[in-house]
Amino acid sequence: MNTRVSLLPLAAGGLAALLAAGAAAQGLRPSGALSGSGLGSPRSAAGGGAIPQVTVPAASAARGAPQQADYIVAVVNSEPITNSEVRLRTDRVMQQLAQQNTALPPQNVLARQVLERLINEKAQLQQARESGIKIDDAAVDQAEQNVARQNQIEPAELRRRLAADGIPLARFREDLRNQLTLLRLREREVESRVRVSDLEIDQFIRDQQTRSDPASLEINLAHVLVLAPENASPQQVATLQEKAERVAGRAKAGEDFAALARENSDANEGRNGGLLGLRPADRYPQLFVDSTRNLPTGGIVGPLRSSAGFHILKVVERVQGGVPGTQVLQSHARHILLRATPQMSEAQAIAQLADYKRRVQSGSADFAQLARENSKDGSAANGGDLGWANPGQFVPEFEEVLDALTPGQISDPVVSRFGVHLIQLLERRPHTLTQREQRDMARAAAREKKLDEAFLNWAQETRGRAYVEYREPPQ
Repeated sequence: MNTRVSLLPLAAGGLAALLAAGAAAQGLRPSGALSGSGLGSPRSAAGGGAIPQVTVPAASAARGAPQQADYIVAVVNSEPITNSEVRLRTDRVMQQLAQQNTALPPQNVLARQVLERLINEKAQLQQARESGIKIDDAAVDQAEQNVARQNQIEPAELRRRLAADGIPLARFREDLRNQLTLLRLREREVESRVRVSDLEIDQFIRDQQTRSDPASLEINLAHVLVLAPENASPQQVATLQEKAERVAGRAKAGEDFAALARENSDANEGRNGGLLGLRPADRYPQLFVDSTRNLPTGGIVGPLRSSAGFHILKVVERVQGGVPGTQVLQSHARHILLRATPQMSEAQAIAQLADYKRRVQSGSADFAQLARENSKDGSAANGGDLGWANPGQFVPEFEEVLDALTPGQISDPVVSRFGVHLIQLLERRPHTLTQREQRDMARAAAREKKLDEAFLNWAQETRGRAYVEYREPPQ
């Protein structure tokens, strides 16, 4: 029985986390307005700004259906997006949703969301080329190996399954190259430019201390967006408002909100039932916060008007969160780090670290000695000892594995943006943070918030600079 390969998680330089952040941002603007893509309303040369119909066959029948003539559905600057590109990407998304047992939205809604994502990606890839960003074949090789590893198969088996699913290897590798290019661009354009000053840290701490509750409120909202293009006529706006009012009425009458979002929302999170995710209130648009402040859990409000269109919101949950308090649980760990080189592939590094683990567990080798002799990290001289670490001190892919270990336990090889690690947890302890440590954690929290805002602003600007022309299918 053939099991489809999951192509989404790529442990390459934090790519998975960045893509997740990008997906979470779909539909959200820092200014409080929303759009279907999250990257600003498209400028259209087609006259009406409406997104054209895209033909998408069901995933189960796509490969067996007769091929229709291809055509252009949009042009980003001078670069076309074809109907076949949208069909292929939509087919993949439908397969992934089916694997996750997630209800599928209507095909035309999903195709429209996919087209918007392709437009955004196209604009960003064009900027990457103009700025000279290039991804070499070695990086693509490593990303391909990561996909195979995360699917727990060998690279040769990965290629066999891709062929069985009708995905050409060249296209698969080009997709990987594009995702790595987007990652590099976002790191250059966003992460490298975000700095947090001492004044901003002071203000962040004051904001936390002056809130009515000691801990900040986090909320999870579900959302339906009925997109209203900026150049829509009054008649079009009235029609869209009527649609939003019908959806809101059905939601308030007790219909399943997730189903309504999948069927009607023009925001990308619609296919996930409209869930925007649990986050601090100050990371939502102010319009959303103000309109749901007095609603109980399960309460529904809308339609609300913004520059992007009409919004219907449901309060899914409220929890207390915020900056960590003065008490934390510290971890004391050590590791061995190997990096992929022309002489050692990532797969070979994983195999070597797996052998180290077997030798340590059998008593034939000492972890600290192996680290001193082999680790490509500054901690090697100390036997790989990383010292006591507070939560959030390591990159997410490393810390997630560390948190799951018990004292004395050794992990399987772990791939991070720095290389491949073998991690051993030595001990844990409760710890009262010093004033300096609290300030460092406040700096990290403030930077995370600033990164979210910077990413959204940058993505909007990139989309705004692109000339997008939507085209109708041939008659």
